[in-house]
Amino acid sequence: MTDETGTGVGVKPAAVDRPAKRAAPARVPWLARLLTAKETGVFLALVCMCLFLAFATESFLTTTNLLNVGRQISLLGIMAVGMTFVLVAGEIDLSVGSIYALSGLATGMLVIAGWPLLPALVLGLMIGASIGLINGLMSTYGRLPSLIATLGMLSIVRGTALLLTDGQPVTVNERNGAHPDVLASFEFMGQGYLFGIVPMQLVFFILVAAIGWLVLSRTAFGFRVFAVGGSAKAARVSGIHVHSVKIWAFVIMGMLAALAGILSMAFLPSGQAGRTGLGLELDVIAAVVVGGASLSGGIGTIPGTVLGVLIIGVLRNGLVLMGVSPFMQEVMIGLVIIIAVAIDKWSMRSRAS
Repeated sequence: MTDETGTGVGVKPAAVDRPAKRAAPARVPWLARLLTAKETGVFLALVCMCLFLAFATESFLTTTNLLNVGRQISLLGIMAVGMTFVLVAGEIDLSVGSIYALSGLATGMLVIAGWPLLPALVLGLMIGASIGLINGLMSTYGRLPSLIATLGMLSIVRGTALLLTDGQPVTVNERNGAHPDVLASFEFMGQGYLFGIVPMQLVFFILVAAIGWLVLSRTAFGFRVFAVGGSAKAARVSGIHVHSVKIWAFVIMGMLAALAGILSMAFLPSGQAGRTGLGLELDVIAAVVVGGASLSGGIGTIPGTVLGVLIIGVLRNGLVLMGVSPFMQEVMIGLVIIIAVAIDKWSMRSRAS
């Protein structure tokens, strides 16, 4: 007995015409993620740059030079970790260079005044955190664009540093009143070496980067930062306190900028309010964007930021070793920034389409 189609009763017509499915090829999820990650391209660019400099110069791959590069990028890297939180949250901070100057100079003046090291360090960090808090409040409850709010704070904080020092250089030494034991500990933070090999500035950078990676990628707060940067409205609907997350991102940025300024003062140990940290905010933002973070928020990682910092540092070091003019170095850094931002915008358009 057959139905109207001529097939046997109980046999579905589709079962006759449907071709057999082919077995899907095996996939390796971690390999797919690795090949599509933005950090992979940044890492390959860094490797190519290092290979070129290894053949173009004789001293690039020496242990001394590599440790020197690590020390040179450390302060920039510490601030870039903080900027990653701010950019991922969908904001920007232009006041970091001024915070760097004020906190470092204030800590140095406290050491000169005879303060114990720990209270001086805590107050210096609190200065940075307080400025970050003000930036966050103005950008959230004050409803000011963070670009404008932090641009204004850039001048206010720089002016405060000039008023505090009366425009005079601050030099931390025994002749100016620093206690010998406090001075020795303070200088070790910036000039010392762990196990006599690794610069202490690099040690601080590694610790800050590790903690920043754990917080941003392994905690609920880090998840909230990405959610707020991706879509503040959706995050608010999900029960996330958007203003609180952004304020904390600015506080972290301010504290890390202060730490970098303190380490800079410990390294020299001298500084002037009108020059210290001037224009540093541009290098910090450039390093984070080169590392794959988006200026539109919601995208960025600490490993990518570390790679971006390394690219900026290796590029500067390589240009010096090759005898390139300092003026041309600025041109090259500017080109890297433009290319990185352009790639970010192009990739966003391709994802949107």
